[in-house]
Amino acid sequence: MTIPETLIDAAALAALPASAVRVVDCRFDLADSEAGARAYRAGHIPGAVYANLDRDLSDLSRTAQGLGRHPLPSAAAFRATLQRWDWRPGLPVVAYDGHAGAIGAARLWWMLRSLGQPAAVLDGGWQAWLAAGLPQATGAAPGAAFSDAAASDQDAGAAMPAREFDAAALVDTDALRRHLAAGSVALIDARAPERYRGEVEPIDRVGGHIPGAGNRPYVQNLQADGRFKPAAQLRAEWLAVLGAATPASVVHSCGSGVSACHNLLAMEHAGLRGSRLYAPSWSGWVSDPQRPVAKG
Repeated sequence: MTIPETLIDAAALAALPASAVRVVDCRFDLADSEAGARAYRAGHIPGAVYANLDRDLSDLSRTAQGLGRHPLPSAAAFRATLQRWDWRPGLPVVAYDGHAGAIGAARLWWMLRSLGQPAAVLDGGWQAWLAAGLPQATGAAPGAAFSDAAASDQDAGAAMPAREFDAAALVDTDALRRHLAAGSVALIDARAPERYRGEVEPIDRVGGHIPGAGNRPYVQNLQADGRFKPAAQLRAEWLAVLGAATPASVVHSCGSGVSACHNLLAMEHAGLRGSRLYAPSWSGWVSDPQRPVAKG
């Protein structure tokens, strides 16, 4: 069974046999970390498991290492999470979100693709599923999908060949500083313009942006109904943003490495492949007060 590499619509997902895909609900609220789980229990796509951004798609114990508010988990820990979702290597995953933007879903999509596994994002998310009049289930997730317990690295490796997230798809802070100094990357910040400019900062230590970064708010990838713009339109808009920069020279950033994946997904959907992620993003950059900050 194959699925699209970026986006899938609700009708196409509904037509897939349940055994041919693992659906993952990624709804999450930064202001209330359990809101997504409550929403899941109130209604979700039948057969879906639930992914909590803080527990399943991040390792918050690594924030002190300067890796931002939502550090990527180790690949071994992520494989253990996949095990708890009763996933097997090669089984396609479709991730969906509950608010405009598919932020958590895009993060899961990027993580799976970085490990060489097939994944797509439900275009329009939960709202699109409901708008299509498709069935929903209620109650707790099957199996151990809500469990915080992690399987051992040995158990995780048994489910999937041990490998790390694709290093070529990531840029760390030291490399980013070198590339910015050399002018060899185009850094794109996915946050809202007022946060990028440093006019407001509701979450992180200080407002502003990494010197040299441009701004393409992730919401600009979307239509009014929460679905992504057509690929041709995204391509034209992103080429205008990039100017002379090539897709492979683009590095995506945001507040904590989550909504940056939305811009990366949009570029991939537009056929502009090969951009990279600065996972620590703004929160990781400003964890060292000696690093420069730009405003305006």
